[in-house]
Amino acid sequence: MWRGVFPAVTTKFTVEGDLDKAEMERCFALQFEAGVDGMIVCGSLGEAMALDPEEKLEILKIAKSVAGNKPVLMTICESSTRRGETAAKAAAKAGADGFMVLPGVPYKSAPAETLGHIQAIAAAGGLPIMVYNNPVAYGVDVTLSMFDELAKNDLVVAMKESTDDIRRVTDVLTRFGKRFDCFTGVDNLALESLLMGADGWVAGLVVAFPKETVAIWKLVQAGRLEEARAIYRWFRPLLDLDVSTNLVQNIKLAEVFAIDSNDRVRAPRLPLSGAERQRVAAIIEKALAVRPELPTL
Repeated sequence: MWRGVFPAVTTKFTVEGDLDKAEMERCFALQFEAGVDGMIVCGSLGEAMALDPEEKLEILKIAKSVAGNKPVLMTICESSTRRGETAAKAAAKAGADGFMVLPGVPYKSAPAETLGHIQAIAAAGGLPIMVYNNPVAYGVDVTLSMFDELAKNDLVVAMKESTDDIRRVTDVLTRFGKRFDCFTGVDNLALESLLMGADGWVAGLVVAFPKETVAIWKLVQAGRLEEARAIYRWFRPLLDLDVSTNLVQNIKLAEVFAIDSNDRVRAPRLPLSGAERQRVAAIIEKALAVRPELPTL
């Protein structure tokens, strides 16, 4: 059902700390102009836990306004199943095309609790969902046995595979065939996952480098692997910025340099400063200085 590059976009704020709607419209449009296949709003990179429910719906509407006929998914990241159901109903009414659903973080739920949470949100929203599986960050692994149960639910159509175990893509495809669309969710394992048959890439650094991200995906699909590898090797130091406690600040700083945006975040997060800002800026500037010329696609 879903396939290709789906940016997990950042949320833009004004100096006063409110939503910067105009900047989000501009930044989201850059993604679709570069050829992404869909978009995911209000996720971890989008600072979901710092957003009010009404703000999430505003962000969804901005994304929908520039997406054309491409899908926009709302992230459902709630510690309470009841709040998750409410959020799904509201997003469905506001025009979401589907949901990316997390377990009830930060609670480390048992398998039956995790399944109940996902199933309840699917039923409440009534739209297709992608299950976000990131046990490294959230402490809950939606195992293959749990996906056996989720496979019975027609609304569960995809998974964002972020276990940090490259073997999982093969395990999923071997066990389920094409029952689920399997997206890689770890930027610096993306090419490896695509080569093993992943159906798409929920990407982070794409918000600053959309053309390079789309190029890697398209080159892999065309079997032009040497060209894909060359871009990916250049990209790799930047992609490593996604695998960090400071991924939001890192990636927003990349947006400063690459697309002339800003790195404002919402407290308790703070923008990078001092030596750490200098370190990350040096990685970005070094990459920009040798940015590759992209092949014709």
